[in-house]
Amino acid sequence: MKGPRFTGLVASLPATVPFVGPEAQERARGRPFIARIGANESVFGPSPAAVAAMSRAAADVWMYGDPELHDLKAAIAAHHGVSPAHVVAGEGIDGLLGLLVRLLVAPGEAVVTSDGAYPTFNFHVAGFGGVLHKVPYEGDREDPAAIFARAAEVGAKLVYLANPDNPMGSWRPGAEIIGALDRLPDGCLLALDEAYVELAPKGTAAPAVPDDPRLIRFRTFSKAHGMAGLRVGYGLAAPPLAAAFDKVRNHFGVGRIAQAGAIAALADAAHLARVTALVAAGRARVAAIAADAGLVALPSATNFVAIDCGADGAFARRVLSGLVARGVFVRMPFVAPHDRCIRVTAGTAADMDAFAAVLPEALAAARA
Repeated sequence: MKGPRFTGLVASLPATVPFVGPEAQERARGRPFIARIGANESVFGPSPAAVAAMSRAAADVWMYGDPELHDLKAAIAAHHGVSPAHVVAGEGIDGLLGLLVRLLVAPGEAVVTSDGAYPTFNFHVAGFGGVLHKVPYEGDREDPAAIFARAAEVGAKLVYLANPDNPMGSWRPGAEIIGALDRLPDGCLLALDEAYVELAPKGTAAPAVPDDPRLIRFRTFSKAHGMAGLRVGYGLAAPPLAAAFDKVRNHFGVGRIAQAGAIAALADAAHLARVTALVAAGRARVAAIAADAGLVALPSATNFVAIDCGADGAFARRVLSGLVARGVFVRMPFVAPHDRCIRVTAGTAADMDAFAAVLPEALAAARA
C-alpha cells in the first residue's frame, strides 16, 4: 500500500522545524531548566487585565471566535491611528509571514533577506518554492541599503527585514528604513518585522504612511505583552493588501480567548511600561554578568542580549552546551560570524542569578 503522494516541492524539503523547543530539551535531559531565558519570551508575564479578560472569555469558549476579528482589529486600528481596513491579524507574526509568502511568492520567484536573520521566514519561503537571496549583515546590524539593492538586482517580489533585529538585538532608526523604500524595485513589498519595537529606543518604529503599498509592518503580543503562548500577531498595511489575507487565512485561527486577551493587553499601557522598565534592567544585568565573566555584551533594543564569547562558533556552541547542561536554557545565532555569540533573554532576578552562577563554569568547560 502506497502512502500519500506529496508534491515534488514538499518531497524535496527536509523534515525539520526552525527551532528545538526548551520542552524537547527538557525531555531529553529528564529534568526541567532552572532558568528559561533562550526563547525571548517575556518572563514578566501578561497584563493582569488580559488574564482577567481571558478568564472571563473561557466560559464562552464553546463558541468560535469572531472570524472577522472585528473588535480586535478595531482596537489595533485605534491604537495606531489607522482604520480597521489597514489591519490584518493572525496566529502570531510567524503565521502571518506564511500567509504573506503564500500570497506573493510563486515557485522560482525571488525573495531577499539577511543571512542569519529570523529563520522562520526562510522556512516559509522554502515551503512555497521561492528562491532566497541572502545579504550579509553590516557588522552586527541589518543592512537595509544592501538588502534593497539586492532586491533590485534580482527583481524580488518580497523583502524581509526585522527592526529591531533578531538574533543580534541591533536596530536602525525607522526613518532611515522608510527613507530607503524608493530603492526597492517596482512591485516589491517590504515585510518589516517590528516584533520588539515596544522595547526599543524612541525613533525605532517606522514612521510609515498607512496607505504605502510597498510596506507591511508586523507587530506581536508575544514579546513585550508577554503572551507568546497565545499566538496573536498583526500587520498594518494598505487596505488592498490587508484585504487579500482574507483569501487565504484561517478565519478561525485566532480563538475567542486569544482575541479577548489581546484587546485587554493593548489597553494596559501601565503594564507595558512596567515590563519595558524590567526588560531594560534585565538587559543591564545580562551585560554586567557578561562583563564579570570577561565577555562583551552587544547593545540591544530587544528583550535579549547577544553576548560575544570572544572566539568562534564552535567555542560559543560549547559554552551554550555547558549552560544547557547546567540547567540554563539559552540560544545562539546560526550563521558566522554572529555564531560567536550566545543570546540571553532578560529574565527575573532568579533567572539572572542562575545564569551568573553557571556562566563561569560553562566557560571553563568550553576552554578545557
